[in-house]
Amino acid sequence: MKCPFCGHTEDRVVDSRVGREGEFIRRRREPFDRQKLRGSILKSCEKRSVGVQAVDDVVADIEARLHERAEKEITSLEMGEIVMEHLQKLDQVAYVRFASVYRQFKDISQFMDEVKGLIKEGDKTKAVKPVKPAPKK
Repeated sequence: MKCPFCGHTEDRVVDSRVGREGEFIRRRREPFDRQKLRGSILKSCEKRSVGVQAVDDVVADIEARLHERAEKEITSLEMGEIVMEHLQKLDQVAYVRFASVYRQFKDISQFMDEVKGLIKEGDKTKAVKPVKPAPKK
């Protein structure tokens, strides 16, 4: 598959760095794969009341957002954050499912922390009540 941004067709090491614990990390250039993105979102939304069209709309929005960027390469970290941003709006259970895999939750406490964060976000939006206009005299 060819990258829609740079036209690169080879999958080879283009960058290396040393990780936190001294391990050597080899980063590869991987082409954007719309179907892989769609599949991961569909998997997160499995058995939820999220329609396929809604998933396709999210994928199209993400792809459009990538095309609008000045920088044509994106890190997997940035991509994951964009997907989670969309899933949080689409379906919170799908969001937590995706986050648990993407962020590699090691135990239930990490899962609970993510859920608590969603609850806090929900409380913030409930706390902001619309101002009612004053009655006309």
